Amino acid sequence: MLLISAAGVPRAQEATGGTNNGVYTEAQAERGRAAFAKYCQSCHGDTMAGIDTAPALVGGNFLNDWIGQSVGDLAERIRMTMPQNDPGTLSSAVTADIIAQILKANGYAAGAAELPRNAQVQQMIRIDAPKPAG
Repeated sequence: MLLISAAGVPRAQEATGGTNNGVYTEAQAERGRAAFAKYCQSCHGDTMAGIDTAPALVGGNFLNDWIGQSVGDLAERIRMTMPQNDPGTLSSAVTADIIAQILKANGYAAGAAELPRNAQVQQMIRIDAPKPAG
């Protein structure tokens, strides 16, 4: 859920603070799966495990690099450096969808609202350690 500040800038509701709180929808992750296949899979692999010099986007190494940072930090990295053969060409909508798929692949549960496209709001969403399965 989003609230609007007095300045009119959207901000994340305090309770939504991290990725363990359902920050994307299943439909968004499905769009992200298609976008990943189109823009990312050739380098990162169909399982997101990485190929050659392209890092994994799932698992311990990925999580160790990103836990504690914000979704906005990840979005900025993707927007500025990907795809490798044409960096900076992914829209904020496509980037948010791809991140939704990455979160799903790392075991974060979907929620009722889509991951926002707005960079300021994304900065307010912390990447948490995934909750243990079970």
